Amino acid sequence: MINWKNLNELSSFSKLNSLGAAVDITTALAGENGAKRVRNCTVPMACGLSYNYAAKAVDDTVLDALQALADEAQLTEKFEALYNGEVINTGEKRLVLHQLTRGQLGNDVVAEGVNKRSFYLEQQKKIADFAAKVHSGAVANAAGEKFTTVVQIGIGGSDLGPRAMYLALENWAKTNGCFRMEARFISNVDPDDAAAVIASVDLAHSLFILVSKSGTTLETLTNESFVKNALTKAGLDASKHMIAVTSETSPLAKSSDYLAAFFMDDYIGGRFSSTSSVGGAVLSLAFGPDIFERFLNGAAAEDKKAVEKDIRKNPAMLDALIGVYERNVLGFDATAVLPYSQALSHFPAHLQQADMESNGKSVNRFGDPVSYKTGPIIFGEPGTNGQHSFYQLLHQGTDIIPLQFIGFVDSQIGSDVDIQGSTSQKKLCANVAAQIVAFACGKKDENLNKNFKGGRPSSIIIGKQLTPESLGALLSHFENKIMFQGFAWNVNSFDQEGVQLGKVLAKKVLAHETDGALKEFSDLFEI
Repeated sequence: MINWKNLNELSSFSKLNSLGAAVDITTALAGENGAKRVRNCTVPMACGLSYNYAAKAVDDTVLDALQALADEAQLTEKFEALYNGEVINTGEKRLVLHQLTRGQLGNDVVAEGVNKRSFYLEQQKKIADFAAKVHSGAVANAAGEKFTTVVQIGIGGSDLGPRAMYLALENWAKTNGCFRMEARFISNVDPDDAAAVIASVDLAHSLFILVSKSGTTLETLTNESFVKNALTKAGLDASKHMIAVTSETSPLAKSSDYLAAFFMDDYIGGRFSSTSSVGGAVLSLAFGPDIFERFLNGAAAEDKKAVEKDIRKNPAMLDALIGVYERNVLGFDATAVLPYSQALSHFPAHLQQADMESNGKSVNRFGDPVSYKTGPIIFGEPGTNGQHSFYQLLHQGTDIIPLQFIGFVDSQIGSDVDIQGSTSQKKLCANVAAQIVAFACGKKDENLNKNFKGGRPSSIIIGKQLTPESLGALLSHFENKIMFQGFAWNVNSFDQEGVQLGKVLAKKVLAHETDGALKEFSDLFEI
C-alpha cells in the first residue's frame, strides 16, 4: 500500500537532516583522491549518456540516507502506480501518462474504454502518414507546390518543449541529411511575435500547426486569427494551410478550418507533451517520422532506468534526491542549468516550465500547506555564453547555487577547424571541465576581489554526441527527476493552478469589469 506523507513526516528525512553539510567538495576533489572520486561517481544512463555527481557534496553516508528516503517515500512504487494508470494528478483527478507515448513500462492502461498506448500509437501513425504526404507533395498548397516551412502556434508546453527539441536537432538533421522542413514557432500574444514570424516565412509554402488541447486557449486562438488574417490578405485559403493538435472533444477536432487534426488527451500535461502529438507533428514534419521515433526510443530507454530501486543505478532518482538534499538540508534556493551545447540553447527555458510549474507548490497533494521548501528556481544559458554573463555571481556571489552541466564530446556538425592548437569543440569541452573544478575547488588569493571560495556544487550529464536518441534520454531524465522530487515533497507535480488567476483577471480587464488597483493599472495601458 502506498502512503503519501509529507517530507518532514519521514524518519529518513530526519536522519538526512541531521547529517547537515557532510562533505567539503573543495577537499574531496583535491589531488589523487579527487581523480578517484570523479571516476567512481558516474552512473550510466541510456543512449551513451552518463550522470556524474563527483562535484556534489555527498558521500556514501549521505547516499545511504538518500536511499533510505527513497525507500520510505516509496518513490519507485509511486512511479509504478503512475505508469500503471492510477490517478496521480489529484488536483484534476487525472491519470499521468506521458511515458506511455514512448513505451509501456507496466500494465495496459485503459481509460474511458480506450487502451491509451494504442491511442497514442494511432496518433503517431496518423502524423507519420500525414508527414509523408507533405514531404512527397501529395499534400501541397493550392498551386500544387510543396510546403517548405512548418509553423507551430501554441504557448507554454505547446511551445517550449517542441521548440527546444527542434532547435536541439536542427543542425544534426541538416548534417545527417534528414532535414525536411524549416520550423518556426509563434507563442506570445504580443503581435510583434506573430508578425516577425510571418515576415520571415513564405506564406504560400507554409503549413501552420495550431496546438490547443481545449481549443479555447486565448493566446493561441488570438495568434491563429492573426495568421489567418495574414493568409487571407495574401490571397490564400487558410483552411488549406492549417492543421490542429487538440483533444477529440475540442471545437477544433472536426472543424473544416483544418487540413487534418491529431489528438492528445487530458492525461498528458503540456510541459510533458514533447513526446506526444504536440511535439510529434512539428518534429515529424521537420525531420521525418523516423527521427521522431528515434527520439521516442531514447526517452523510453531512459524511462526504464527510472524503475530501478537502487538510487546508485537510477540516475534520475539520484539527481532528484541530491536536489532534495541541497534544497531542504543545505538550503539552496536555485539551480542553474548550463548546457555546453548551442543546440540546447532553449533547453533551460523548457526546464524552467517543466520544473517550476510542476513543483512550485506550497500545498501538498491533499491541499494542506507544507512547512518546508519545494521546487527551486531554475535558470540557465548555454556555455560558454553564460560564462561571460552571470557566472560572476555563481563563482563569487553571496548565494551558493547548484549547477547542472550538460556536455558532449563531439559536436553535431561532424567537422571542425583547428585554431591555435585545438578545435572549437575541444575549447568548449575544456571550458566545461575547467568550470566544474573552478566552482568546486576555487582559488585562494590575498586580494579578496580575486579570491574564489569554491564549494559550489555541480553535476554533469555527458555523452558522445547530441542525437535524437540521446536527446530523448536527456528529456526523460529531467521529466523523471521532476516527478521524483514532487513525490518526495508530496506535492502534485501535474497540475498548475498558479497560472489561472492572471488569466481570469485579464479577461475582466478586457471586459472592462475592473475597479480599484486593477482598473488603474488597466488605464495605464489605455485598455
